[in-house]
Amino acid sequence: MLVIGIAGGTGSGKTTVVNKILQQLNIEGVNVLSQDNYYHDNPNLTLSEREVLNYDHPKSIDFDLLIKHVKALKNGETIEQPLYSFVTHSRTGDHVSIDPRNVLIVEGILVLTNSELLKEYNLKVFVHADSDERLIRRIRRDTQERGRDLQEVLHRYQTTLKPMHQEFIEPSKNEADLIIPNMRQNTVAIDFLSTVINNTLKKTH
Repeated sequence: MLVIGIAGGTGSGKTTVVNKILQQLNIEGVNVLSQDNYYHDNPNLTLSEREVLNYDHPKSIDFDLLIKHVKALKNGETIEQPLYSFVTHSRTGDHVSIDPRNVLIVEGILVLTNSELLKEYNLKVFVHADSDERLIRRIRRDTQERGRDLQEVLHRYQTTLKPMHQEFIEPSKNEADLIIPNMRQNTVAIDFLSTVINNTLKKTH
């Protein structure tokens, strides 16, 4: 199994890169595990208490479960991935069964920050975008898709997103084998990455 970690700051375009890779590969043998489904549940906290937690710190991620699931898939086992709600800031209680496939993509802002998880990757990718562009994308996403108001988004960006990016996410770029600038349609990088994946898959068969 080929395991790829794809990281980058909030709003950098990780999901877009993943989707374009999937389009290029045109195969059904790819799984995508999103870090977003592996936030700690914190059922002991109230909604208002969960709302003010720092979700951009590595401690907010249940890396033990994520690593366990990656290893299980690599061992040919089916996993039960939890589903997470950004409305309640908690797991929904539902799960999705995921069977092992030839390629596993693990994507999220912090997926290159954990030393144990890094050991599981065959290829590490960092999607880079200008901080202003990332902020604009974050505002658009959180106000349109997650029902947040502008002041809340800006406050969270200034108090947690920006400092956490500088402390944890940006330095994790040093772990990457490939850095993709995502300020424009970067077809060359996507083509290159897709070719690497295809070539690796051919070698594994």
